[in-house]
Amino acid sequence: MFSTKRAFGILIFLVLLFSPCLVFSQDLSKELKEGLYAQFDTSKGQIVCVLYYKQAPVTVINFAGLALGTIAPKNSPSKKYYDGLIFHRVIKDFMIQGGDPTGTGRGGPGYRFPDEFVDQLKHDSPGILSMANAGPGTNGSQFFITHIATPWLDNKHTVFGRVIKGQDVVNKIKQGDKINTLTIIRVGKDAMEFKIDQASFDAALR
Repeated sequence: MFSTKRAFGILIFLVLLFSPCLVFSQDLSKELKEGLYAQFDTSKGQIVCVLYYKQAPVTVINFAGLALGTIAPKNSPSKKYYDGLIFHRVIKDFMIQGGDPTGTGRGGPGYRFPDEFVDQLKHDSPGILSMANAGPGTNGSQFFITHIATPWLDNKHTVFGRVIKGQDVVNKIKQGDKINTLTIIRVGKDAMEFKIDQASFDAALR
């Protein structure tokens, strides 16, 4: 006779087998060093980036605040801004770009903020997380992740993070693939105390 206990065991096995994203998310914070991280759950898999919140605080507050819904787009309600957006621009052997709610490359949060160029942060490897822009001081919500080193972008685009897990997923992303969710993970005292809200963003701009 097929017991209820055995059926439950099979169900648990199937959940674990077909839900690797869930297990990865729950265990991820135990694997990470102290810091602030962004976990992209995409239609092709998961990408995890460390965020350089100490070196590029304005950019990280903006990015993480939009992701968390603690910073609202202009004239719009607070929400988890990046959830459900697509990678609207993908150039093979260069980069993947997302963060535009219109999916056209012309959208954004309705405001702009200055660049944060740091000598130690360069486009010097695959997996660099950087801000897309339309020229100096035009940062908003769009970002890109590189396939290769792109040194010609140094001092033109703000580097604010780097892929630490999932570069293979970055390389699989095609135009139109979706960001299902973007989760911000804090590990350690400094990251826990780093304020990510509208007041902190406004203060960092002063």
